[in-house]
Amino acid sequence: MTPQHDVTPVPAAAIGAWDQEADVVIAGYGVAGAAAAVEAARAGADVLVLERTGAWGGAAAMAGGFIYLGGGTALQKACGFDDSVDNMAAFLNAAMGPGADENRIADYCAGSVEHFEWLSGCDVPFKAEFFGEPGWEPMGDQGLMYSGGENSYPFNTIATPAPRGHVPQMSNKKQGEASAGYMLMKPLVETATAAGARALYDVRVQRLIVESDGRVAGIQARRYGTDINIRARRGVVLATGSFAYNDAMVAQYAPRIAGRPAASIEQHDGQAIRMAQALGADLAHMDATEVAIFVDPQQLVRGILVNGLGQRFVAEDTYPGRIGQLTLYHQDNTAYLIIDGDSQEEAMAAPSPQLMMRPPTWVCDSVADLEQEMGLAPGCLQATVAAYNEAAGRGEDPLLHKKRQWLKPVGSPVGAIDLRESTGGFTLGGLQTTLDGEVLHVSGQPIPGLYAAGRSTAGLAAWGYASGVSLGDGSFYGRRAGGRAAKG
Repeated sequence: MTPQHDVTPVPAAAIGAWDQEADVVIAGYGVAGAAAAVEAARAGADVLVLERTGAWGGAAAMAGGFIYLGGGTALQKACGFDDSVDNMAAFLNAAMGPGADENRIADYCAGSVEHFEWLSGCDVPFKAEFFGEPGWEPMGDQGLMYSGGENSYPFNTIATPAPRGHVPQMSNKKQGEASAGYMLMKPLVETATAAGARALYDVRVQRLIVESDGRVAGIQARRYGTDINIRARRGVVLATGSFAYNDAMVAQYAPRIAGRPAASIEQHDGQAIRMAQALGADLAHMDATEVAIFVDPQQLVRGILVNGLGQRFVAEDTYPGRIGQLTLYHQDNTAYLIIDGDSQEEAMAAPSPQLMMRPPTWVCDSVADLEQEMGLAPGCLQATVAAYNEAAGRGEDPLLHKKRQWLKPVGSPVGAIDLRESTGGFTLGGLQTTLDGEVLHVSGQPIPGLYAAGRSTAGLAAWGYASGVSLGDGSFYGRRAGGRAAKG
């Protein structure tokens, strides 16, 4: 279990001397911290960023780099897609799940085009080329991709589909190792540095330092085994990421992903959340998670996904994160992908990074034999495949509305890929903030001098997700928090 450090606030009166000082002190140098640093420094504040590791980057630098933006960005237009603020909001209100904050979504969508211009102004590069294949991320350096199932059912009946996954241009990508998130972070950090922001590395934040009137005055941290006290003259911005790697917090708030953290980094230990909680900060959506399913989307779209009863439960051409959530939370983490030999060969030959291409676990000449091999109830899989094949032959999927281009009767030989225990995810809940990044007390009032952004806050996503939402709202509200903190 992760050791839970003491987060009791320290009275400012007990601090004998300050080891460091700045107008705005930011904890965490991922995407939210970098955006906050740029905006605070540009507003004329003296900015100090504290980073736990030896270098900037955080989870963002390791990520695929998707930034969820829309409403008619220059990149969307250059790739030939029309979008509007209302269209984007309609999608996000449906896709971000129960509990999604309509005001925050409206705010984010209204500022989305400007935020794209801001990123471009920070020299984040985007190539005006669309990648239209199913996949976790583009094959090459294409800049735009569907990243949330906008073009699949039911979302294609709620809002006109438009791709909103904006991906920074990066050559020599190695999927899963060096992805485009690096080319988001590098220009942001360089912009922050050029604007005057300083950084201190190998610093672990421990507690908030508070004045007698309740105002946050700084941070107590540890560096190389020594306690240091850092004064924030105008404000502290917390941007240290999620709590996906804090075993105790995950067990307490989001137990279904216990033991299966994915797509975040081990520094995501929930420290900022706990530090603010110790001041009475309010939380939201602490049980909500993103859930990935570890199989290539090129295989998913060409097969049929069934549960432990041999029944289909989701359209296979939707956003894989949605499939992961439904599998873990609604199907007891049990799913099998039924795919025939021709479709498996097509998937393996398709233009995609083939990050998670899986071989079949069982292969048989008939569905009846496959059903028996898998240990499913007699007749259940045969009925599912027969119904699917009959409708697919007509170019229809009346049950789940998979797009016509992926409808093909399942042939022989037929295989099944065992996807039990093939999910993993990260936490989406965190501190409750205003649209300016002010951390809210459980009373509903902002905690003076305390701001937060990124995955340590409850952002756009509640019980739903789309790739790019974390980097999108982290950078968007990081800017807000940095700008607001600079005003003091």
